Amino acid sequence: MEILSFGNHGWGDEILRATFTTILVAITAFFIGFIFASFFVALKLSKNKLYNFIGNTYTTVFRGVPELLIIYLFFFGGSSSIMFVSKIFGYNEYIEINAFLTGAISIGVISGAYTTEVLRGAILSINKSQFETSKALGLKKSIYFIKVIIPQVLRLALPNLNNVWQITLKDTSLISVTGLVELMRQSYIAAGSTRNPLLFYLFAAVVYLVLTSVGLKIFKKLENKYNFV
Repeated sequence: MEILSFGNHGWGDEILRATFTTILVAITAFFIGFIFASFFVALKLSKNKLYNFIGNTYTTVFRGVPELLIIYLFFFGGSSSIMFVSKIFGYNEYIEINAFLTGAISIGVISGAYTTEVLRGAILSINKSQFETSKALGLKKSIYFIKVIIPQVLRLALPNLNNVWQITLKDTSLISVTGLVELMRQSYIAAGSTRNPLLFYLFAAVVYLVLTSVGLKIFKKLENKYNFV
């Protein structure tokens, strides 16, 4: 286990940094997904057919297309799109999008598709009388939505948001294809350098298991705090 130690003769420092990168990407992607979901859940619940179509298309496409393919499309398609626009303004040099940003956004968009369905289900689970009572009391839409609806939606959505978090965290292993040195990429590099793939991939599996277990406990505490037992 000396090759996993910290210092000049081991890979411990590199693995630790890669683990922090994985956590940071996962957290960033999860919140990006929440932002996307907040917008698209409104479209899916709208009575406007066009808005419904847009919302349904988003969730169908990003839940149906393989995650790795979406990451490739964002990584290569994003650079190509930016370069195309830059050429219009006379800039002809190669432009490469930051790997961290590409990974976080691509995974965030995927996460957002699942989060959209979670929030939609939670909103539909709220008794309609809640909305009617708030209107009867003369509360403004913004007030009763923030004070009454959102707290209930979050409480109902927490168990499934935990599942979305687990998916988001594990999907970070796919962004190694962008060149970002996260846990999976660093494990691959270390395994190739030491010719001991079994050790590093097993260690990576343990780290992922620890991270998902910590996330599970955090969500469980939140559920218990809001009387979800």
